[in-house]
Amino acid sequence: MLQTPDPQGAAVRTSGLTKRYGRLAALSGIDLEVASGSAFGLVGANGAGKTTLIKCMLDFCSVDGGSIRIFGTSHTSPGARSRLAFVPERFVPPHYLTCREFIELNTSLAGCSIEPGRVGLLFDELALDRAALDRPVRQLSKGMTQKLGLAGCFLVDRDMYVLDEPMSGLDPISRVAVKSVLARLTGEGRTLFFTSHVLTDVEELCSSIAVLDRGAIRFQGPPAGLCERYGEAHLESAFIRCIHGHESANVT
Repeated sequence: MLQTPDPQGAAVRTSGLTKRYGRLAALSGIDLEVASGSAFGLVGANGAGKTTLIKCMLDFCSVDGGSIRIFGTSHTSPGARSRLAFVPERFVPPHYLTCREFIELNTSLAGCSIEPGRVGLLFDELALDRAALDRPVRQLSKGMTQKLGLAGCFLVDRDMYVLDEPMSGLDPISRVAVKSVLARLTGEGRTLFFTSHVLTDVEELCSSIAVLDRGAIRFQGPPAGLCERYGEAHLESAFIRCIHGHESANVT
């Protein structure tokens, strides 16, 4: 069941977020706001700091400065994380379980009960064969394993889903199926926070994006706003101009 949203309307708010690894500034004073009930895309090149930002959000690593609030609660509070579910980029379920056992374990740990038939219906939505439920995880392809992780995530009833590269390893049919489920979740009022290198998916799904480049936010707003800024018809071209523009500005 959806809980009452943050009175200020933010699912995620960071202020001056800083994270360093030795001399490397992975995140440099990040100010970010994600509206409750929105589909938000965090985009950037490899090494831009996207996964580091998610790890900080989920309190998987300490921060060196600034603050993070999830639905108005400090990210270090267990209550903040109780309102979200997460799938990492490199999702590796226990290989010795069947898919059904993984789903049952995952929902049990999350304290959720599943209505009869809901698992099969979600498998259908994700273009994942129901027969896979009784197969060992070790027999799944990369794409099937990824969809199993998404199924386990979406079966946990939460206000926000945090997905790091959710389309990784998916074929075109599976990508269409996953995007359909993501659109449904947004329509239900869930918040989506995901990273992706496939900017056509971001452009199609997201009402708001942020461009992260070398630990700094270069743009935040609607995808159409980035296109308008650079006079480009497609998000991919606007993104490249945004990143290259800042690269040029740093050349001495």
